[in-house]
Amino acid sequence: MMSTVAGTGYSGGFALLVVLFILLVIIGASYVGKGYGGFY
Repeated sequence: MMSTVAGTGYSGGFALLVVLFILLVIIGASYVGKGYGGFY
């Protein structure tokens, strides 16, 4: 299992960071939308 994770290396970690960032943006946008009268 560890060898598989090490094999993906930087690209795997970068993809994970991108996914987390997108989730944060969506959650933040939903909160901001509610604050400004329900964007969603």
